[in-house]
Amino acid sequence: MAVVKTKSKRKLVAEINVVPYIDVMLVLLIVFMITAPLLMQGVKVDLPQAPSTPMEENDKEPLIVSVKADGTYYIDLGSDKHQEESLEVIRARVSKVLAVQPLTPVLVWGDTNVDYGAVVELMTVLQSAGAPNVGLVTEPPRSKN
Repeated sequence: MAVVKTKSKRKLVAEINVVPYIDVMLVLLIVFMITAPLLMQGVKVDLPQAPSTPMEENDKEPLIVSVKADGTYYIDLGSDKHQEESLEVIRARVSKVLAVQPLTPVLVWGDTNVDYGAVVELMTVLQSAGAPNVGLVTEPPRSKN
């Protein structure tokens, strides 16, 4: 008996091997996960006298904290709206309001001539009180007539 050898023709496979691409994708994902938090620094602000889009309408009344030109702080809450408050009192009141209503928007009304450090200090206090986003209120630009 003779053994007959037959050559079998192998069919070419036209598929892409995706395993190396998955490895590259995972490495890129890790790189982006590490670098993304480093890129997000600062606070979103609307500059005074700048054309900007109005805030989205919200059913909740915003919590307004004001800074006068001399650096005094005021909070629009309760009956003492025109009473000067310290940063510690503002922190306590804002944290109480946000504990009950966490989605309450917090807005800062700052005088044009107020010291920049006073506004930054206030925003830091508001964020430490639990406000995830602090907005700065601006006026629309005046028309040049």
